[in-house]
Amino acid sequence: MKKIIYFIALLFLPDCLLAQTEEASVKKCIENYIDGTSYNKPDSIEKAFYPEANLFLSNKDKDLWIVPVSEYAKWFKTNNQGQFNGRIGRIVSVDLYNNIALAKAEIIIPEKKVEFIDLFLLKKIQGEWKIISKTASSLSSNKSGQRILFIVSNAHYYGKSTIATGNSFSEIVNAYDTFKTAGYTVDFVSPEGGSIPLAYINTSDTLQKQYLFDPDFMYALKNTKKPEDTDSKNYKAVYYVGGGAAMYDVPENKQIQTIALKVYEENKGIISSVCHGTAGIINLKTNDGKYLVAGKKISGYPDSFEKQDGEYFKYFPFLIQKTIEERGGTFKFSNGEVSHIETDGRIITGQNFQSSSGVALKIIELINSTKTSK
Repeated sequence: MKKIIYFIALLFLPDCLLAQTEEASVKKCIENYIDGTSYNKPDSIEKAFYPEANLFLSNKDKDLWIVPVSEYAKWFKTNNQGQFNGRIGRIVSVDLYNNIALAKAEIIIPEKKVEFIDLFLLKKIQGEWKIISKTASSLSSNKSGQRILFIVSNAHYYGKSTIATGNSFSEIVNAYDTFKTAGYTVDFVSPEGGSIPLAYINTSDTLQKQYLFDPDFMYALKNTKKPEDTDSKNYKAVYYVGGGAAMYDVPENKQIQTIALKVYEENKGIISSVCHGTAGIINLKTNDGKYLVAGKKISGYPDSFEKQDGEYFKYFPFLIQKTIEERGGTFKFSNGEVSHIETDGRIITGQNFQSSSGVALKIIELINSTKTSK
């Protein structure tokens, strides 16, 4: 009976929701592979693959080494089944068309300083997604497996107006590239998950242009995580991205507040923001019931820099600087479009997009200094 109801429900789902459901099923299949190879679970590996699938690999003796999945799964039949073996995997992208799909996964082994890229061809067979072939290649890598969580907004407009806004592309890209270069992995979370609006894109900027045409990066922005699918234990720091969209949805989102505070208090991690992204931290309260910003030096976009006679300004739900000062914080900024960063304990904040890379560097510096002091 349940199967019949499920089938009828699927018939009436919009195409976009059906596609999301299928993509989630593809990801689940790939996650079985990642879990199986990271925790020595041959059954999970076999569950992910079609029984007659082959892996097209390479070794020292030959450029093409064809391995049946039954043989591949045996490589993970050890005495340490269920124990983590040092392989850290994540899905990079999925490209779905009807009943076939292409997927890419990144597997890093920090101890060996190596990164694998796995490419999968999948097909839906008798109602289940299965990997029908896989190929892989590897390069030396500085990726550590440490993760940073970027917090972004789904707001397309200033409040209830029709004035378009978005997340600052430069503030995303400048910080993202800094973390990536240092070997960190970046994830994105938004209140609703999925795609986010982008603003202030400058294709004359070399770095912005590079990332705008990077399909894996843009896939991540199109498929941001939902808060309920985000595990705070995975992150060393959170980074609130600015842009006009940052004033809406994020500051009052309880789930995102909980994630940020768990990173800060339970992981002893870092809370950071840049420009209007600082709006996201004004409502954060620590376990003692006090506002996070109380008694702290904080930066962000100053109230006096806003176009207070502009139409968009009428829809601001609050003023960043004023609210921080009312809640016991000291708001610091510089005149002009120059980088300005404030570090107060494990809170790092920047004034504008020019500060975004510097905020990321400060986060990395603080993480490294914490490691050294242990």
